[in-house]
Amino acid sequence: MQTPGEPNPDRSHLSTEQRNPATLGLDAGCVVDTLGLLHGADAAVHGAVGRAMPAIAALADGLVLRMRRGGRLIYIGAGTSGRLGVLDASECPPTFQSEPGQVVGIIAGGDGALRVSSEGKEDEVEGGARDAGALGLTADDTVIGIAAGGTTPYVWGALAYAKAQGALTALICCVPHAALEKSRLPLADAAHLVCLEVGPESLMGSTRMKSGTATKMVLNMLSTCAMTHLGKVWGNLMVDLRASNIKLRDRAARLVAGQTGGTREAAFALLDAAGGNAKVAIVMGRLSVGRAEADRLLAEHGGRLRPLLGEPR
Repeated sequence: MQTPGEPNPDRSHLSTEQRNPATLGLDAGCVVDTLGLLHGADAAVHGAVGRAMPAIAALADGLVLRMRRGGRLIYIGAGTSGRLGVLDASECPPTFQSEPGQVVGIIAGGDGALRVSSEGKEDEVEGGARDAGALGLTADDTVIGIAAGGTTPYVWGALAYAKAQGALTALICCVPHAALEKSRLPLADAAHLVCLEVGPESLMGSTRMKSGTATKMVLNMLSTCAMTHLGKVWGNLMVDLRASNIKLRDRAARLVAGQTGGTREAAFALLDAAGGNAKVAIVMGRLSVGRAEADRLLAEHGGRLRPLLGEPR
């Protein structure tokens, strides 16, 4: 079995490192021709995610179970993969009003690597273990390693450490399972393997393209699914929303007015009484109760509106 930090491993068998025969003439035509080739190649992404749905669902089941017990969703990766994890984690608090630290994104090289590439850090197995170790992992946490080619030593170091702490572990990659086996990786360190087989990139080796798009789709799905089953979504409404700026205040008012049948002015009044919390304002308006009672009812039902109010309007 390969040690993830083994020097100069041969990665030529990885589809992410191969040439795409459909885009050999990327530089030969006009701008429109180039764009057409890129767009055509991206058509493979949706199917790749669809084929991986059983693995995505199995991971989501374990993730939701642990988050209901207070566990965290933790993404860890290097380069583009790390940036995608940090992006999804950073978008959860404004979208779902998730608790600080409930969804975490870690990138090799730290936050500075979000703007300035730190390629060498991805080769550090110890760095991945160290960064995972700083999180105080428990058995209720889910650690998802992200690596387009599946071989990033930093990610495998983090997964090995997380598994030893009893956390649920997973790898999201963009190569077939057989390629991971051929790389002789410690696959047992990832309890779940999500292989998004997007094929060779339009631009050879540039995994910010198809691989990045497929990965972002899956991260969006996982975090949204988890937050939905934590009661932060009602129907397809983003109800766990706090009106903290002009745009969000307008959105929250429209949401509250639509679900209470009141005027825009009445919706703003409910939001003010609810401290800007749209979900609480909806309960107050629909059930004609004060904020304290609305808070109590939501706590009693795990923060979910469906048991309280049924289908949204």
